[in-house]
Amino acid sequence: MYKDYFRLGEMPFSIVPDPRFLFMSNRHREALAHLLYGIQGEGGIVLLTGEVGTGKTTVCRCMLEQLPDNIDVAFILNPLMSAEELLQTICEEYHIAVAAERPGIKAYVDAIHHWLLEANAHDRRAILIIDEAQNLNPLVLEQLRLLTNLETNSRKLLQIILIGQPELQEMLARPEMRQVAQRVIARYHLTQLAPEEVRAYVGHRLRVSGAAQVIFPDALCDKLHRATGGVPRLINLVCDRALLGTYVQARQEVNAATLRQAIHEVVAARQPTRRPWRAMALGAVLLGLAALAATTAPMSDALSDWLAPTAARTAPEAAVSQPSPADQPRADAAPVATEAGPEASQGKDNALPLAGIEWPEQVARTDSEMLAFQALFKRSGIAAASSSRGGNCRLAEAHGLRCYAARGGIADLRLLDHPALLRLSDASRRDYAATLIGLEQKTARLLVGTEERRVALVDLAEAWSGNFILLWKAPAGFGEQLAPGQRSPAILWLRQAMSSVDGIADNGSSVFDPELARRVRAFQLAEGIRPDGYVGPVTAIRIGARSNPGGPRLSNNKEG
Repeated sequence: MYKDYFRLGEMPFSIVPDPRFLFMSNRHREALAHLLYGIQGEGGIVLLTGEVGTGKTTVCRCMLEQLPDNIDVAFILNPLMSAEELLQTICEEYHIAVAAERPGIKAYVDAIHHWLLEANAHDRRAILIIDEAQNLNPLVLEQLRLLTNLETNSRKLLQIILIGQPELQEMLARPEMRQVAQRVIARYHLTQLAPEEVRAYVGHRLRVSGAAQVIFPDALCDKLHRATGGVPRLINLVCDRALLGTYVQARQEVNAATLRQAIHEVVAARQPTRRPWRAMALGAVLLGLAALAATTAPMSDALSDWLAPTAARTAPEAAVSQPSPADQPRADAAPVATEAGPEASQGKDNALPLAGIEWPEQVARTDSEMLAFQALFKRSGIAAASSSRGGNCRLAEAHGLRCYAARGGIADLRLLDHPALLRLSDASRRDYAATLIGLEQKTARLLVGTEERRVALVDLAEAWSGNFILLWKAPAGFGEQLAPGQRSPAILWLRQAMSSVDGIADNGSSVFDPELARRVRAFQLAEGIRPDGYVGPVTAIRIGARSNPGGPRLSNNKEG
């Protein structure tokens, strides 16, 4: 989502093991050298281990790009299988035909042996790479050792590379595994990046992605190393969140507060928390009920993760509302039922003919975001000029509103029931922003530039990236979420709003007590939101809409 904003050619912190983004630290250079040394030998087992996320698979893929054309490679990503299943998979990877109608281990081994001899006769070599090898069954490891017995007078016919976590080393250190361990001709343990390497790592990935300006200051890298321990995958996740947060805030450079927020989301949110057994049991029951009612999972992607606060948060650090994954709308949520719902507005919607979503030629495409926010401001009662250069969310905050940015589907927009800025692209894949102002069963009403159009949802699905921004009014004292046990002026709003929704008399306390949390969970379950009892932006938006039907809505197309 932020790629075009920062003028990047590619996503710089993807966790996909792309060799082009491999940062050659001293450790990674040595790991690659050990792999290349091992495969240039006369056969056996090469071992590459390392903690989760240190870059083992990326190093291996970099090695594959340097192999000569006369080497055939089989890559097994999931080794959780029996010995016979592993042999069958090897035959499938090498396209080895097995003559037997109901082959067993012997038939597979004979076929592999025959194929290897033919390959050797044609001056070809075979390499078998097994990732996540710490999951191999000891009996399967023994079968792999037996495959290394396939040899000629001068060399082994099959080279095996095992890539795994440190548990693989522990497994091979067992006495019963000594025969396998003796076949290891090269081994290397890949460790985390040093503090000075983190700075170079971040800069390297940004340069490869085409960054022309400083986005991630060097001064933040020490904090990044302390939080991630120098693990490349964690660094990628944190930096990705930080860039998303910087984009949402319309900034050009990551600052300390945004990095701290990203670290909290990626690192702190993964720390285990203790909960009372009774609350855990209740949560399990509620989640089970939600799972039975659901057919698809809630929104989950990079932006949703960035916008995912945990219960431990207090004051906000970003300029935009940030929902937790537990607070995100369910993808299968039903349309919101209001007095003037989709059926009531269907006739008005049909008054417009179906139209396309192409950007109007007479309007500058560079003004699309300004026009889209201008439409949102108008429907929210803001008499202010929007900007095409960002800062619109800060302008909304100056008028008592907040931006909620997320990625989802039509069901999410129905649930939120607010006009929204959508990120679209035309047939030539050029991006622009449009404003969703109405939503019916099979059609949507959009403002594209200055033109109002009625479009089919199937056409919208082809043009829409899934990214959207809407404006909502947060209650006084609302930070990023309201959590059980919290004391806040916004709790009084929550109690009053919940009383108007569920009709239960309230005690007027400013404390988010267990009884109020129970009522919130019941509301979330009924609305199609994960019932965790926390009130993030999505839950607050829905409670506000239920308790106060006024304001701009998609279901009735009011302008407020």
